[in-house]
Amino acid sequence: MNKIINILKKQKSIPLDQFINIALYDKKFGYYMKKNPFGKDGDYITSPLISNLFSEMIAVWCVAFWESLKKPKKFFLVELGPGDGSLCKDLLETFKNFKDFYNSVNIRLLEKSITLKNLQKSRIKNSKVKWIKEINNLNSGPIIFICNEFFDSLPIKQIYKKNNLLFEKYITLSKNKKNLKFLYKPAKKNLIKNIKKHNLISGGKTIEYPTSAIKYIELIAKRINNFKGGILSFDYGYTHQKNHNTLHAIRKHKHANILLQPGNSDITSHINYQLFLKIFEEKNLKVEKVITQSEFLQKLGIIHRANMISKNKTFKEKADIFYRLKKLIHNKEMGSAFKVFFAQNKKTKFSLGFK
Repeated sequence: MNKIINILKKQKSIPLDQFINIALYDKKFGYYMKKNPFGKDGDYITSPLISNLFSEMIAVWCVAFWESLKKPKKFFLVELGPGDGSLCKDLLETFKNFKDFYNSVNIRLLEKSITLKNLQKSRIKNSKVKWIKEINNLNSGPIIFICNEFFDSLPIKQIYKKNNLLFEKYITLSKNKKNLKFLYKPAKKNLIKNIKKHNLISGGKTIEYPTSAIKYIELIAKRINNFKGGILSFDYGYTHQKNHNTLHAIRKHKHANILLQPGNSDITSHINYQLFLKIFEEKNLKVEKVITQSEFLQKLGIIHRANMISKNKTFKEKADIFYRLKKLIHNKEMGSAFKVFFAQNKKTKFSLGFK
């Protein structure tokens, strides 16, 4: 908080995306840089922590995609924002059951946080895994990108529409110079141009423009076009255009005020899948329709797998397996709230889980 107040005393105001970037990723102050936010003792729980069935299904999907690429002897699996390392750790365990795949795969983890990187390194002891700082570090392929709750944690801009005029949301200090408040300034021409270019003007008063996500998409698409492969992503989001405020903070598994204790709570927003898919298509990738996490996991056989592993288990163990499964696929849990999208090089033809 002190860091942001000191910046605002000098600059008077900063755009929302800059505020989010400091609150989440500042080296000393940022939420992701100083703690492990995952699990019961953290602020939220992700799918890999709920059940390793989630990771098993992704592992099977990766093996099938690799086979569709004609089983290259060397390829890269890149996880963006690997959290506490649970997904990667579980993927490796499943990959060991597919000898040729395991011999061919090279895993790269893109992680900004030193704290989380150290946690991942303590959990993942495997020479196949290396850490990278930038997508630009990837110079060969094919590449399969995997993301779980990555894009929703990236900074966004918010633009407010009033009387056909556009105003960008900023953060500034209150009169007492101790608290934060929102401020609206006329949106700059270049920002308006980009919003119009992506058809984000129509409907609703609050437009969300994912500046950081778009940069990542462009870098990812370039790698997939150059080296073949694709990207599979799981995230909160919506598939129909609806301009409204989805920005929220989470602390201790509950919603929190974004402007209170920045650096101590997660800040996230929902993905506009229409926009994401449009940009991937503009970058010459082939995009499958966006489906729910429930539909994807069930098409991959997660219920059948749960039935298999529950055989010869005690009643309590079976109940735990299916309780966790329900959290992943039930429409009132994560099943419909989370969406899945897949974009691939136009020369590849793969649709497992989406047809």
